[in-house]
Amino acid sequence: MKRIIECVPNFSEGREMEVIRLITETIEKVQGIKLLNVDPGYATNRTVVTFAGEPDSVVEAAFQAIKKASDLIDMRHHSGEHPRFGATDVCPLVPVSGITMEETIQYARALAKRVGDELRIPVYCYEQAAYQPKRQSLANCRSGEYEGLPVKVVSKDWKPDFGPAQFNARSGAIAIGARNFLVAYNVNLNTTSVRRANSIAFDVREAGRILREGDPLTGKIVNDEKGEPVRIPGTLKKVRAIGWYIREYRMAQISMNLTDIAVTPVHAAFDEVCERAAERGIRVTGSELIGVVPLKCMLDAGKYFLHKQKRSSGIPDEEIIGIAVRSLGLNELAPFDPKKRIIEYLLKDEAKNQLVDLSLRKLIYETASDSPAPGGGSVSAAVGALGAALGSMVANLSAHKRGWDDRWEEFSDLAEKGKSTYENLLTMVDEDTRVFNRVMEAIGMPKESLEQKEIRREAIQEATLLAIDIPFQVMKMAADAVDLLERMVEIGNPNSASDVAVGSLCLRTAVSGACLNVRINAVEIKDPNLVKETLAQADRIEKEVIKRCDEIQKQVLFKIYAK
Repeated sequence: MKRIIECVPNFSEGREMEVIRLITETIEKVQGIKLLNVDPGYATNRTVVTFAGEPDSVVEAAFQAIKKASDLIDMRHHSGEHPRFGATDVCPLVPVSGITMEETIQYARALAKRVGDELRIPVYCYEQAAYQPKRQSLANCRSGEYEGLPVKVVSKDWKPDFGPAQFNARSGAIAIGARNFLVAYNVNLNTTSVRRANSIAFDVREAGRILREGDPLTGKIVNDEKGEPVRIPGTLKKVRAIGWYIREYRMAQISMNLTDIAVTPVHAAFDEVCERAAERGIRVTGSELIGVVPLKCMLDAGKYFLHKQKRSSGIPDEEIIGIAVRSLGLNELAPFDPKKRIIEYLLKDEAKNQLVDLSLRKLIYETASDSPAPGGGSVSAAVGALGAALGSMVANLSAHKRGWDDRWEEFSDLAEKGKSTYENLLTMVDEDTRVFNRVMEAIGMPKESLEQKEIRREAIQEATLLAIDIPFQVMKMAADAVDLLERMVEIGNPNSASDVAVGSLCLRTAVSGACLNVRINAVEIKDPNLVKETLAQADRIEKEVIKRCDEIQKQVLFKIYAK
């Protein structure tokens, strides 16, 4: 899975559009970055920018943006409605996919250190990147705002985590941290009553409602022994919510911030609001996601609703997302386009996936052309993906076969395993061609001098080792998929036995084809000991797969002729 981090810096400028343009332009100049949103506010005199990409690129773009903001924004002349204490007021990093929170924290702290060292701006690490518990809260870090910094930064309790412990009059200070992904999510109701919407919001939000005597809205507030209002907690953790009326749509909504979708995902919030609304005779008619969301958010929702229907979730992502969109009613107020609303899709680099994104006809034409790539390696990976896909198809068909309703979960798990394999094999279609091109580039390197010859030789050997490893990985992936086909010929829908047989033929071809690529590239390695074990393993895998696939063929033929 591609490693993706989102960054949401807030800059203390929301009125001078040229300043905002120069900052965002700096972000976009960093390779591998996608600018997702720019939201300036005139009254707050603040702009929230959202961008994402691979971790190193994100950290570099964040640093350059902070640097540009320190050049363009003078906090001595800043005023606005929103709390603030720096030119770049806050800069959180958010893990999206392929990266843990622990890793994201390290990137945040590395960014904080660089800002402190190179830009000489006081930095406070907050949220999950905080070094001290009291600094986890952004409000605590920013208390006193810009005007309080001259005293704050030199105090013992609030010495910056990085940068000088002295007041930077021009740039102020900055909070840099790591936090979970926040989803702004609204649920639509078939009522115009804000009072009833708020009642539902109080039911579900973590803060709940204040306990009152008698009427829950107008009764006397009940206090504890310390004189503080007693609260009845809501049902959803890490959720803030309020009810409001949207004049444009003539409906009330529950407006929620899901501050940690690992704790309360979108689908859980939706279903809970549905239940609480129904208790008050109100129906949920749909919902809307504000901004962009991670792919996992939509896949988790789709799988949740599929499982409620006792249907297999081992289907393509596009279909799972479609189930999520329909189940959550995300198309009610405006069309929900996954390509524009899911971070991973926005960041997709078409150039890196040009083969797998071609139509079947164009892929065949591309293969048949007079260029050496794509060749047998890419075709082996593609054929292997087809074999694994057939295994998933049979599992999915078995999951909803009449009379097998109690076995849907077993088949769903098997279909998901097949899906994981064919998705991995699809990545190898382009990877094989990319590595082949790398070998060709190494061969084409200059070799006039002894030094150049040595550099060229090492580059060729390194690229060739990769050209051995990629088809070897294809062999192992395809071999894993044979497990699925063996299960399907044993317990799967008997009407799909021929599909299992075709799938096994595809996997056998993929393994033997990839093995040929391992062998032909191994010949070019000067030190045979480097690949001796790989060749031995490749031979064992091929022989084992051929044997197992032949057995699948025999079992299928037996089933066919036994009818």
